[in-house]
Amino acid sequence: MNEHQVVSLISLTGFLILIAAGFQQRNVGWRKGFFMAGAWAGIFAIVVLFIDIVR
Repeated sequence: MNEHQVVSLISLTGFLILIAAGFQQRNVGWRKGFFMAGAWAGIFAIVVLFIDIVR
C-alpha cells in the first residue's frame, strides 16, 4: 500500500464518520439511510448508463 492509498483510506474513513454523525444528528435510522444510499447509487447508475449509451 503506497502513501496515496493510505491518505485515501484515511479520508474515506473520515467521510464515513462525518456521514454517520450527520445521520445521528438528524435522527435518520439505518433502514432509511440504506434506502437513501441505494437511491443515490441508482441515480448515479442511470446517469452512467445514459452517458454510455449516448457515446
